[in-house]
Amino acid sequence: MGIGRLLKLVAIALAVVLPVRTWVAEPIYVASPSMEPALKTGTLLILDKLTLRSRAPQRGDILSFRSPIGEKNDLLKRVIALPGETVEMKEKVVFINGKQLDEPYAVHSRGGERLEGDSVGPFVVPPNGYFMLGDNRDESNDSSVWKDADGNPMRFVMLRLIQGVVRRLPWA
Repeated sequence: MGIGRLLKLVAIALAVVLPVRTWVAEPIYVASPSMEPALKTGTLLILDKLTLRSRAPQRGDILSFRSPIGEKNDLLKRVIALPGETVEMKEKVVFINGKQLDEPYAVHSRGGERLEGDSVGPFVVPPNGYFMLGDNRDESNDSSVWKDADGNPMRFVMLRLIQGVVRRLPWA
C-alpha cells in the first residue's frame, strides 16, 4: 500500500469519525461512583448528542454536562427538577411542587449521617435550568452542594452546559 493511498484512507476515516463525534455520538466512561448503582465506575457508555435537539431534557434523563462550577471534568447526573418546578430536599428526601418524588434509583451510602445537601430549598428552577443529582446521593457532587468561588450555592445546570443524554451500549 502506497503512502498516498494510506493518507487517502486516513482522510476518509477522519471525514466520517469527526462529524459523528461532534454532532451525533461519542463514547464516554463513568469516572466516579456518583451514579452507582445505575452506572458503575469504569463503564463505557455513549453520549447521544441528537436527542436533545428534538426535545428538552426530561425528569429521569441521565445527562452529561460541563460543570456549572468550573471543574475541568464533565459530569454525569440525573435530571430531578425541570424549569418552573419548585424543588426541595428534606433530610435526603426530594419534593417536587410539594409532592415526594418516587426515586427507586437513589441510594444513600451514609444514610445515618447528616450531610451538607441533605436539606435544601425550596426554590424554583429557573427557565433553561435543571436541578441535577447523582443516584449515589451521599457520594455525589451535584445541585445539592455546588457552590461558586465565593461560596454561594449554585443549584442549577443551565441548558447551554448540557452535552447530551447518556445511553448504555446495546451489548453492555
